[in-house]
Amino acid sequence: MYKNKRTITRETSLSGMGLHTGEGSTITFKPTDVDHGIKFKRADLPDSELIPADIDHVIDISRGTTIGIGEAVVHTVEHVLAALTGLGIDNVLIELSGPEPPVCDGSAKPFVDILQAAGFRDFDEEKEYLEVDKAMSYSEPDRKVDIVVTPSDDFRITFMIDYANPALGTQYTSLVDLEKEFAQEFAAARTFCFLSEVEMLKGQGLIKGGGIDNAIVIYDSNGGQIEVDRIRKALNLKDEAFVGKTGIINDIPLRFYNEPVRHKALDLLGDLTLIGVPIKGHILAARSGHKANVELVKKLRSLYQKKKIASKYSQSSSKAFLDINGIMKIMPHRYPFLLIDRILDLDPGKSVVAIKNVTINEPFFNGHFPGHPIMPGVLVVEAMAQAGGILLLNAIENPEEKVVYFMSIDGVKFRKPVVPGDQLRFELEMISFRRGTCRMEAKTYVGDTLVTQAKFMAAIIDR
Repeated sequence: MYKNKRTITRETSLSGMGLHTGEGSTITFKPTDVDHGIKFKRADLPDSELIPADIDHVIDISRGTTIGIGEAVVHTVEHVLAALTGLGIDNVLIELSGPEPPVCDGSAKPFVDILQAAGFRDFDEEKEYLEVDKAMSYSEPDRKVDIVVTPSDDFRITFMIDYANPALGTQYTSLVDLEKEFAQEFAAARTFCFLSEVEMLKGQGLIKGGGIDNAIVIYDSNGGQIEVDRIRKALNLKDEAFVGKTGIINDIPLRFYNEPVRHKALDLLGDLTLIGVPIKGHILAARSGHKANVELVKKLRSLYQKKKIASKYSQSSSKAFLDINGIMKIMPHRYPFLLIDRILDLDPGKSVVAIKNVTINEPFFNGHFPGHPIMPGVLVVEAMAQAGGILLLNAIENPEEKVVYFMSIDGVKFRKPVVPGDQLRFELEMISFRRGTCRMEAKTYVGDTLVTQAKFMAAIIDR
């Protein structure tokens, strides 16, 4: 398993045509300093921003993974990313003279070859890994797609596909050692599609650069050679195309006996790069494609962000996501106005669960009300708002240097009084976040009973 962060020793390039756009382009890999990360740049667009290769910049998954910022868009990045991750490269600038990397032969091998020829430079800094410490999953029952991630000391992929087609049937592969296996056993696996998909993809404006020289086309029609001739005409193929005995158009030989499933594992590896760090975990995938891969990456990226926040702000050994010491590193509030005790869970930028233990020692009970203690409703609302401040942790840089000003509070409802001995559980969801202004929906429970709810709009400013 790769240990240290890595870049390449010299610049290297490759030219060709994009699979879906059909436009010619040159891809150039450039060495960078440590902690640069993997970033793309559209060299053909003036003043183009660098596009980080992470899930936050994925804008489309139509038969491939597309990332972008504004007009700067890069299509079908998964083979490039698989080559980089497979070789342990996590710091590189990738410049493109067009909107899509060259498809080459439909595999990651051409990229692996030029990167290996360029050589590697290992930094002194060790890689940061996302260590999966409990099982998680993603499923699409209607498409019979299942992905499970289990804890592991290393990175592994186990992949299974099963198609009702004699040329494919059920295929299985397992990648156990990325460093030893990827370049020789997986990089050369080519993309594949069914003959019936060709016209459909063409009608969607895709595979403009596709052909039987850069994809394995599998016969799945009853039309025989007549059907192949029709597809050949649709693709403007000049060369001969015939129904092969193997079920593959033109009987193109496979590079591996289970090449299609190996390519699926390659695509998954490329999509996993979008987490932003390599992982230690075992990925078990059945019938997965880019859509499911991206959904899994979103969950893993969220887990990574949670772990980063917890390691930065909390030193507690408790099961809480953030204890009171971690909260006080972030929040400017202090006694008697710090009204949350613990963060139980945080999905950065999406949701937060916090608690407050209400005791008779709260200073407001002296006057609200003598002999009949009730927590003021405005303080319950304030406590919800403070939990909302924690929710903004990953939406802004340096949250400990910011303060949240609430601009409006709508739809407040008090459904039950809060009394000494109650434990308040605040559950908040982010509705929107734009240009430093956010909207949140909050609910407060005692046990399973809803006691207060409200909607907030807030602005974030410097302290």
